[in-house]
Amino acid sequence: MASMVVQLLGFFLGLLGLVVSVVATVLPHWRRTLYVGSNIITTTAYMKGLWMECVWHSTGIYQCEVHRSMLALPPDLQAARALMVLSCLTSTLAVLVSSTGMKCTRCARHSPTKHVLAISGGVCFLSAGMLCLITVCWTTNDVILDFYNPILPEGMKYEIGMAVYLGYVSACLSLMGGAVLCWNCEGRPGNALPLQLPRRHHPPPPPVFSTLNTPAPPYYPPAALNGNRTPSRTSVSSSGYRLNDYV
Repeated sequence: MASMVVQLLGFFLGLLGLVVSVVATVLPHWRRTLYVGSNIITTTAYMKGLWMECVWHSTGIYQCEVHRSMLALPPDLQAARALMVLSCLTSTLAVLVSSTGMKCTRCARHSPTKHVLAISGGVCFLSAGMLCLITVCWTTNDVILDFYNPILPEGMKYEIGMAVYLGYVSACLSLMGGAVLCWNCEGRPGNALPLQLPRRHHPPPPPVFSTLNTPAPPYYPPAALNGNRTPSRTSVSSSGYRLNDYV
């Protein structure tokens, strides 16, 4: 029962990480304008995401424009988009595989591969978390380098947006969920039947004949044997009697 609860905990952590990862991928708040210097009096704010660029006005109006050409995007944005999409797909695969291998589901209940499916789902969660973590770390590094670059003007410097922080949260949730699933299912077959090896039929031992109840042959002492023996001619002649005296 405790093992099932731990599996559910890891599964829901990974599922929550998937939801947060999708939200972070869709949101345009990966980079936002820096409110320093002359930009502090501006009435608009610029935000850049993986799929679109948005402008926010002080009146509360959003205007977004989707990136029309993928090849025209900078290489770091293309790589970040590909990694986040791959992370979401891996998390989705992890949800499907781990739900099949969990003890509380009926799928493959009596199969010896059930715990292997749960471990595979945990590994997929770990992979998805690593992909998301690489993406947000890469974006954070680019933003910090541009911020401290003295060549760039103040209007081209951005801050870290809310979507990047959501990416960190998603990576942590996915990594924790995958680690819990792998730790709980490692070496535990769960509800699968144990592997039954064929039994060896040893030949029965040879019968042991007991000599306790077998009657022993009669014992005759030497004197009795001499009395029951038929005397021969030699023995008769040697006793002092001659056979010719009686014939």
